Amino acid sequence: MAKSIELSNGRIFKTKKAAKQHFKDMLARYCDGEHVQDIEDHSDLSALLERFDLLVSDGPSKIGSGIKRFERRLNKGDGWSSPGFWVVRVDDTSTDFSYPQAVDGRPKSDAEEFSNACYNAVSRDLLRMKQRQFDHFSDPDGLIACDITGSLVAYSEAQLSHAHPPFGIIVKEFRKLKGWEDGVPPSTLTASTDAQISTHFVDEELAQEFLNFHHTRAVLKIIAKERPSFSMPEVSPVKRPLRFG
Repeated sequence: MAKSIELSNGRIFKTKKAAKQHFKDMLARYCDGEHVQDIEDHSDLSALLERFDLLVSDGPSKIGSGIKRFERRLNKGDGWSSPGFWVVRVDDTSTDFSYPQAVDGRPKSDAEEFSNACYNAVSRDLLRMKQRQFDHFSDPDGLIACDITGSLVAYSEAQLSHAHPPFGIIVKEFRKLKGWEDGVPPSTLTASTDAQISTHFVDEELAQEFLNFHHTRAVLKIIAKERPSFSMPEVSPVKRPLRFG
């Protein structure tokens, strides 16, 4: 039976899925930069942040000196952006937090954090690879065929996908190469701090080492972000493989 989620303000959800949908719908009601004005929304987010501090956070408290307000902001990384909730404290410091992670009530595993750092090490090169493909091979309308369905997609509708091996396998191979199957040495990854959207390698040389390893193994393809449910599976043969170097 699915376990219910009960927040400290008395809000109860029958399932984690229902809780995540509640906060997803809440996020959609606000625009980037807009403050959360609704009293019930503020109460739910405050209780959710308490849950984050209690069950998820392994660093400084997200609540910190106390909650002043919540806002929707656009989180940005190399080649991506997504909206999220931020808390502004009474001392005017602020930080982001993940509502799905708060609902799940567990910190990211060592493997998840390491994988995030690996992706951040190569994300700029992946973005450049995608841009290069569209610059050189798109048709007069700026469209490229999806490697799975063959349908034409624009840059904003496409994503660069690892064909074989999958990105997770490349990460596991690198950990094995380093002798880190059972754990990553302390201080290898950035510690959780305010406004740190994602995890990175502390040592730039290690980030470069993974980037070089990734580029020798990765085979990529351009696919549509959204595809019909009846389309060919993503494991189908790669028609137009993309490689670094």
